[in-house]
Amino acid sequence: MNILITIIIILAVIVVYVLINSMRLKKAVTNLTQEEFIQGYRKAQLIDLREPKEFDAGHILGARNIPSTQFNTRYKEIRPDLPVYLYCQNTGRSARAALQLKKKGYNQIYQLQGGFKTWTGKVKSKA
Repeated sequence: MNILITIIIILAVIVVYVLINSMRLKKAVTNLTQEEFIQGYRKAQLIDLREPKEFDAGHILGARNIPSTQFNTRYKEIRPDLPVYLYCQNTGRSARAALQLKKKGYNQIYQLQGGFKTWTGKVKSKA
């Protein structure tokens, strides 16, 4: 009986954690479809949060690579007065970056829904 109660408590804590994070994320970043993303990213700062090898293999034309592993030290390269368009392979890294930027006072933060893996637009590669 004690094990069952412990499991229920752990599950409840996990559910609350997920709900709080999703609410924080909704306040920090706007998810855009590929079409919406294309309409606005040329007038914004387009940031690819994937690692250099991923970036070199193919990235959205005009994107600047700031790997998520370097984001804490390099976020200052992003201007707070202009819209920021983020993407990574899925959306995990871009979501975390968006939360960090929001904490630092950035307000116009957008991410590509589904990440680069769903991108069907133009791609540039160094291969």
